[in-house]
Amino acid sequence: MATAPRKITLKRIAHVYYKYSDMDKAVTFLNDFGFTEEKKISDGKIYFRGYGTEPWVLCAIKADKAEFGGAGFVVESEEDLQIAAETLPTATKIYELQDAPGGGKGVTFYDPVDGFPMHLVYGQEQVQMLDIPLPHEPVNYPTEKNRPANQFQRFEKRPAPVHKLGHFGVRTTNFAKAFKFYCDHFNFLASDLVHDANNIDRTVFFRLNRGDEQVDHHVFFFAEGKSFRVHHSSFETHDFDTQVLGHDWLRERGYKNCWGVGRHVLGSQIFDYWYDPDRFMMEHYVDGDLVTAAAPTHRSQAGPGSLHVWGPDVPSDFLASE
Repeated sequence: MATAPRKITLKRIAHVYYKYSDMDKAVTFLNDFGFTEEKKISDGKIYFRGYGTEPWVLCAIKADKAEFGGAGFVVESEEDLQIAAETLPTATKIYELQDAPGGGKGVTFYDPVDGFPMHLVYGQEQVQMLDIPLPHEPVNYPTEKNRPANQFQRFEKRPAPVHKLGHFGVRTTNFAKAFKFYCDHFNFLASDLVHDANNIDRTVFFRLNRGDEQVDHHVFFFAEGKSFRVHHSSFETHDFDTQVLGHDWLRERGYKNCWGVGRHVLGSQIFDYWYDPDRFMMEHYVDGDLVTAAAPTHRSQAGPGSLHVWGPDVPSDFLASE
């Protein structure tokens, strides 16, 4: 009996691709959201980075139709790319990332349920963190004063600088099939499962199984609905003040806020969701949970209190399942 190939080992989430119908408006938004332009291939293709060590975190591509172009994960070895190329549905052969900052090799495959692209990369060169001013002032509490007298909190109005891509999520049309595929082929672990009133799981928040290494509560999530769509991509920024300064920067420039600022329950992060000019949802987050492989999977029922513990009411378009 043939032995099943081992799971493909993912190290971290790295980047996303978005196709935009109006590149000028998209670039203006991405700069206002806190990305840094890293490499301009042409007026129709630009790579953006955060201030962290990934060579890029978002690639914006001009297209006739706005479309999500998939997320990229760094794999442990070139052997993982080879396994992916040989075993995943409609996977490409290994190719060179010729124009991308950091170089490397990649394989693209397509989700077996809804057909959206996913990208695996190996051999990218990481970069030095950008040296940008970030606040690190001590916080004063009612009975614990950490900031010395005569030292003041002063902030600069600006976009919230993006540190890294934290996670992305989609709406799948077949939860059970998608869940089995990603568990069978990759080192994903379910941090949280959310079930409906009939005790059927409908949403999963996946983290990476990296053993004792601390990882984000989730890097990929999906929830079942009647049609596929990308839900959002989420980018970490520095702290709460930085996040809210970014919120005000976007609000004052006329962008549409989807939901926020608030605090999630699952993952615990403080969230702030915005629509870009093509109505893709982008999130700034801070203060998310870290877990290891030892953490058990938690199950809970979907309900009004399952998404956030404080903040504005959940807007209907955030939960739309059509």
